[in-house]
Parts: sequence; structure tokens; C-alpha cells
Amino acid sequence: MKTSLLTFTAGIALAAATAQAEEVRVYNWSDYIDESLLEKFEQETGIDLIYDVFDSNEVLETKMLAGGSGYDVVVPTGTFLQRQIEAGSFQKLDKSKLPNLENMWDVISSRTDKYDPGNEYAINYMWGTTGIGVNVPKIQEILGEDAPIDSWDLVFKPENMEKLAACGVYFLDAPSEMIPAALKYIGEDPDSHDPDVIAKAEPVYMAIRPYISKFHSSEYINALANGDICVAVGWSGDILQARDRAAEAENGVEVAYNAPKEGAQMWFDEMAIPVDAPNPDGAHVFLNFIMDPENMAAASNYVYYANGNKASQAFLADDVIGDPAIYPSEEALENLFTTTPYEPKVQRVVTRLWTKIKSGS
Repeated sequence: MKTSLLTFTAGIALAAATAQAEEVRVYNWSDYIDESLLEKFEQETGIDLIYDVFDSNEVLETKMLAGGSGYDVVVPTGTFLQRQIEAGSFQKLDKSKLPNLENMWDVISSRTDKYDPGNEYAINYMWGTTGIGVNVPKIQEILGEDAPIDSWDLVFKPENMEKLAACGVYFLDAPSEMIPAALKYIGEDPDSHDPDVIAKAEPVYMAIRPYISKFHSSEYINALANGDICVAVGWSGDILQARDRAAEAENGVEVAYNAPKEGAQMWFDEMAIPVDAPNPDGAHVFLNFIMDPENMAAASNYVYYANGNKASQAFLADDVIGDPAIYPSEEALENLFTTTPYEPKVQRVVTRLWTKIKSGS
């Protein structure tokens, strides 16, 4: 009887392991993939895909640092990836299971190496810039034809923001991007980890805080597209999605995106496998699928972000590969800055400062 019970128990365990092996759980940013790719993955691999979304690095990091996230693939931004690697949250990639790595773009890989030396833990999914999206006619109506839509002056000068408040201004709820932007604007090092330098962002924000309608990292897409707001400080691809949604709706809203001429942040979203992923083999299958040139191009054509896959460029739509707001010129690339993660002590300073800025007191 005991032997039969052991056999029965082993059978259940094997069945559970088999069921687990047929499922991959992915945790990605909202509005960040062509959903037909998810169906294609399931059809091609026979693996069930559980796909959940988040809208801030902080939400993802809380799950990762707590451990036991239950996900097989997650998508942190480069700075957060670096900190999470140091915390032991990820496992190294088995590159023998990723033949499509040969499709990746050395220009981008050389930059992501800053966060993940040797690109041992992650692959680049998308990259872009943090800048300003505007409803052009509304802005020009309020500030005139020469409104500085390509400058941080638009949102950091109180006299501009006071006038724009009536039509609605959203900012990202992302301190690791918004504080460096303010530092860049006032001529400080945007990658400074000095609390005294970081503190200089406070007066910049407090001077405009009364005129900011909301801090949110995803709602601005539809708000801008629908004409509910006239300015959004956000991520390049999101604002370009808003531009296209407005064009499709033929609602009279004309959206434009600019990486400010004073310098904008360049960021990288990386796909990585948690150290305790339930199905790391399936995770590798998913990463290799994403690195197929046509699949990667389909993702970029849908979300209007550049990707780190050189081979995909042959399959990109003309209005993606040919748009300098998505794929900047070499000269424009030189004007973009990157940042590195704050150490815990400085991160606490940043978090307190951002909480104070958002509350306005």
C-alpha cells in the first residue's frame, strides 16, 4: 500500500511538473506588445502564455525584491535591472538556448552593457527616450506659434505651466526619470547620486507643482489622444501611440513628440528571467521567439518604440524606422544621456523627495 501511494504521489508530481512546463508567465509593461504575437507564440510552441502587465518600475521591483514573483520573464528598465542583478533577483541566460541572439544590435548592446556587463542576464526588448508630448494646436493657441515644444522650458518654466494648466498637464510618476530631467534642465549632472545635487530638483518642481494635473505612467496616452490634456511628459513610444490614436479617431487632435534639445534620457527595457522562475526553459523559448526579426519588428510596429534587434530593421514599417523620434540620428543619439541606479541610501532620499513633490508640500 505504501509503495502504491508513493507511486501515485510521484505521478501527481510528474503531472504537475509537466503542466508547469507547458506554461510561461510574462510580466511586461502595459500597452507594450502586439497581442497577436502572444497568440502566435502559443500556436508555434504549444506553450500556454500567461501575460500580466504593470505600469511602473517600482511595482515590478517590489515583486522582484520580495522574491517568489511567480513569473518566468519580466521587463525592468536598465537601471532597475542593474540593481536587481546585484540583489540576486535574476539568473544568467543560457545563451546556447538563444540562437536568435545573433540578431541583436551591437550599438544597443554596447549601451545596455552598462547595466548588465556582457549582457549576461537580459536581452533588450525596446529602447527610447523620455520627452514631451503636446497637442500642437492647443499649445500654439495658448503660447503662440513659437511655443518651445522641443525644450524643457515648456514644462519647467512656471510662466508657461501657469498658462498650460487650464488644458491639462500630466507627468510620469517615475522619479528615476523625472528628477534627472530637472537636473539636466538646470545644468546639473542628471546622473548625480549626490543628495545635495538631487535636492536641487525640488525647487524646480515646487515652482510648477500647482499646474501639474496628475502624475501617472500610462493614463497620459489616451488623455493626450482624446484631447483631455495638452501636455504629457512621457515615454517616446507612448506619445507616438497617442499621436496615431488621435489620427485614427480623426478628432482634430494633433499630437507631436520631442526629445528636448537640452538633452533627454535614453532608457532601455530589458527582458530577464527571475532567479526563481517556475519555467526557465520556457522563458528561454519566449526570449528566443521575441528575438526573431519578424516578431521583434511586429512588436515595434505596434508600440512605436525602437528595439535592440538589428535584423528586425528590414521588417520595420517606414513610419517607424524612418521616424527620427523613434530611431534618432547619430547626432541626436549623442545628445541623449543615461543614468545609473541609486544605491539604497540615495534611493530613500529620492523616494522621499518624489513623495514630497507629488503631494506638493
